[in-house]
Amino acid sequence: MGRHYDQLGVEERCEIARLRASGASIRQVAAALDRAPSSICRELKRNTGSGLKAQIYKPGHAQDQTSARRWSGSRLERDTALREQVLAALAKGWSPEQVSGRLKQEQGQAVIGHESIYRFIYAQLKRTNDRAWRHYLPQARAKRGRRGRRGGSPASFIQHRVALSQRPADALPRLQPGHWEADFMLFSTYGQSVLVLHERTSRLTALVKTKTRKASPTAKTLKGLLSPLPPSLKQSLTFDNGTEFAEHYRIGLDTYFCDPHAPWQKGGVENAIGRIRRFLPRKTDLLGLTQEQICAIARTYNHTPRQCLDFLTPAEVFSRVLHFKRESTFPPSRE
Repeated sequence: MGRHYDQLGVEERCEIARLRASGASIRQVAAALDRAPSSICRELKRNTGSGLKAQIYKPGHAQDQTSARRWSGSRLERDTALREQVLAALAKGWSPEQVSGRLKQEQGQAVIGHESIYRFIYAQLKRTNDRAWRHYLPQARAKRGRRGRRGGSPASFIQHRVALSQRPADALPRLQPGHWEADFMLFSTYGQSVLVLHERTSRLTALVKTKTRKASPTAKTLKGLLSPLPPSLKQSLTFDNGTEFAEHYRIGLDTYFCDPHAPWQKGGVENAIGRIRRFLPRKTDLLGLTQEQICAIARTYNHTPRQCLDFLTPAEVFSRVLHFKRESTFPPSRE
C-alpha cells in the first residue's frame, strides 16, 4: 500500500511559524512535527510571500493560499468569454449584482449569480496575492472605516427649516418623481468638494465641482441645476443640517431637513456618494480634474444598471419619466 499523506493543518502551520521565528532549521521543524523535511521545505517555499517585508511565514496566509489552490473553480474559471465580459463590466464600475442582473435581463435567463462573481474575485485575491483584484469590487475597501464622534447640530440656526417628518408622504415610497436629495462629497485636501444632487425615484445623480461650500453659492448652484426641469419634477429637496444649506429657501422649491445626527434619512444621496467613491476616492486631488471629467463620472454612474430599478439605468428611468411628463403636458389639438 502507498503512503497516506495528510495535509498540514492550521495548528501545524502555527507551530511551523513559531519554530522558524525562534531560528529552528527545516529538519528541526520536521522532527518536531513528525513530518518529512521535504514537506516542510515545500510548505515554506509555496506559502512564504516574496519581497523583503514579506519573507516571513504566516500561518493564516498559508492556510488561505492552500484553500485557494484547492478551490475547484467556477464558471468564470472555465468560460473565458463570460469571464472577460464580467470583468469588463466590473471595470466600468458595475457591482456583481448589477452585472448578474443585466446579463439576466439581456439573455432572458440567469447567466451567473453575483455570489459566484464575488467568490471568483476573492479567490483571485488569495491565489495571486495581488491586491489590485479588489478594485473590481464596489468601493474596494479592505475594512470598514472608523466613525467619528457625534457633535452638536446647527439645526436650530437654520432659518425657515422644515423637518423631514413634514415632507409629503408621496415622497417616501419613491413612486412620485421630482423629490431630490443633496449633499457634499468631501476630500482629504481641505476646501475641495463636489456637490451631489440625487433624484429619489430614478436615482439620477448630478455632480458639480465647487470652489466653496458657503450657503449662497450652494443655493445658486442647486437652483441652476434644477431650473431646466418642469415644475412637476421639482417637488422637494432634502438636506442634512449642514450650514452650507442655510439659504435653502432661495432655491425655489419645498425644502426639508433630516433630524439632527440622522443623515441616513436621506439614504439615496448617501448611497450614491458611497458608490461614486469608487471613482472619486477621498484622497483624490480635485485640482487635477475638470468639471467635464466630473460630468463623465456622473454619466458613467447614471448609465450603470441598478437592482432597485429592475436593472435599468437611472438615465433610462429618468428619460421615461421626463418623456411622460412632456407628453402629458403637451397642448391638446384645437381641431
